[in-house]
Amino acid sequence: MIEIAVFDTKAYDRTALAAASADLRWRFLDFRLSVESASLARGAAAACVFVNDRLDRPCLKALVEAGVKMVAFRCAGFNNLDAAAAKELGLTVTRVPAYSPYAVAEHVVALLLALNRKIHRAYNRVREMNFSIAGLEGFDLNGKTAGIVGTGKIGRIAAKILKGFGMRVLAFDLYPDPAWAKSIGVEYADLRTVAKESDVVSLHLPLTPETKHIVRADTIKLMKPGAILINVSRGQLVDTTALIDALKSGQLGGVGLDVYEEEEGVFFEDLSGQILKDDELARLLTFPNVIITAHQAFLTREALGEIARVMVENIQAFSTGKPLLDGTVLVPGGNN
Repeated sequence: MIEIAVFDTKAYDRTALAAASADLRWRFLDFRLSVESASLARGAAAACVFVNDRLDRPCLKALVEAGVKMVAFRCAGFNNLDAAAAKELGLTVTRVPAYSPYAVAEHVVALLLALNRKIHRAYNRVREMNFSIAGLEGFDLNGKTAGIVGTGKIGRIAAKILKGFGMRVLAFDLYPDPAWAKSIGVEYADLRTVAKESDVVSLHLPLTPETKHIVRADTIKLMKPGAILINVSRGQLVDTTALIDALKSGQLGGVGLDVYEEEEGVFFEDLSGQILKDDELARLLTFPNVIITAHQAFLTREALGEIARVMVENIQAFSTGKPLLDGTVLVPGGNN
């Protein structure tokens, strides 16, 4: 039976992976993968990893020395991978590029509605028997403009949902798809125009050297006073220092984040009994018009099931020398 070492495991991972296959032996490890913990994968054919595991050259070398031949990301992002080192070491590396774009796009709308209609503040008031609605006014989404930055699968679904509210949708993408845009009534524009004309801006980009801090001080200055910014993609798309300054000045009317620049070691962890050492995150949490969720946009039953399915199929294919699923291979090696 093939054994898989699963790092940074949470209860929902155990449930989904165990349900996906009875033919694999899962070794669930609660801690993250690093050079220090890589040796604990010894005897496993593959290591299953997540966004905050550290797959640098020393770690990958330690995995190979432990006998691991495959690394399977149970997510789409892989910024924590030294792909060149993986290739040199002969490791096969896969990911799950699209598990449930609906889950993430729907979370965008959840954050937007909660921010706009101040649901989080209203909930806390009512819990304290305060039934006043003073200060809870929002605005109609109907007739407003939404800016979608990045029109991959998630961005397109978010655009379609926001069109359903009666919003005008502007979109920016380095590789626009005019046929898709025309089919649902979306307008492509340059990034400056999207920033200047949108009441709501939602980010749907991968993290690359070109997209890092794509939202920074000069970007925010272009935005409408009181605009809402949503980021469910990658934390480093946004310059946190500039974001805090814009919130303090009132330039931004609201911010919804499911990701954060320095989320490693914080998100996915229970720190309720500790002092938060990240001063910028602590400052963000003081704003009444900021909602932060801890990288949970993907967390639906459907998404977890799809992640498990893709991983299991690729691991089984790899073990028998069969082709891996299209679009999932980051680094070909090993048996492929």
